Amino acid sequence: MMHPILNKTFATIALTLITGFASFAHAQQAAANMNTPDGLVKFVVEDVMNTIKADKAIQSGDLRKINALVDQKILPYSDFQKTTRMSMGRNWSKATPAQQALITQEFKTLLIRIYGGALAQVKDQKIQYKPFRASADDTDVIVRTVVVGKGEPIQLDYRLEKTANVWRVYDINILGAWLVESYRNQFNDQVSKGGIDGLIQFLQQRNNSLANAK
Repeated sequence: MMHPILNKTFATIALTLITGFASFAHAQQAAANMNTPDGLVKFVVEDVMNTIKADKAIQSGDLRKINALVDQKILPYSDFQKTTRMSMGRNWSKATPAQQALITQEFKTLLIRIYGGALAQVKDQKIQYKPFRASADDTDVIVRTVVVGKGEPIQLDYRLEKTANVWRVYDINILGAWLVESYRNQFNDQVSKGGIDGLIQFLQQRNNSLANAK
């Protein structure tokens, strides 16, 4: 079971993609620099934020709209299968292709439901981008940011990989805890108890529980 603090802070994952403070001109500049990892992060933040500001249904937690937002504006810049594969660790190879696809979908649904809870809390948060440092030939980098709101600042870092000359986000660090590492502990525990099918059942039950709690 994930520590309660981590459960709460992972809900702020959405803030990395739905908050920002730059002007529209800044967003245009970020769009022009999407071939860089820090430019990509800034562009996605601005694009998603503008969409949410214009859609009251998303702001109220409409899961259908949130799913569409994630599919259209977040997943194209993410390697979610790698996120799921790394979260499962050595257990990924134990799953059949059909099981892998189902786990990836259920994990995606779980995180989207968590996003839904965070979206309603988005008000005046701002993102501060820390200086980006990487070599020109690096293919795995971290973009560091801080979310600033009424409470304590929240550390939010993105890990991106470059494949086929395209950058994709595959892991996020919140307050010093990487998403992949935290879920790997849960996934390993569920597989050890009930095998791959046990993990699938666990994810489905978590999703049903969150759906019924609305």
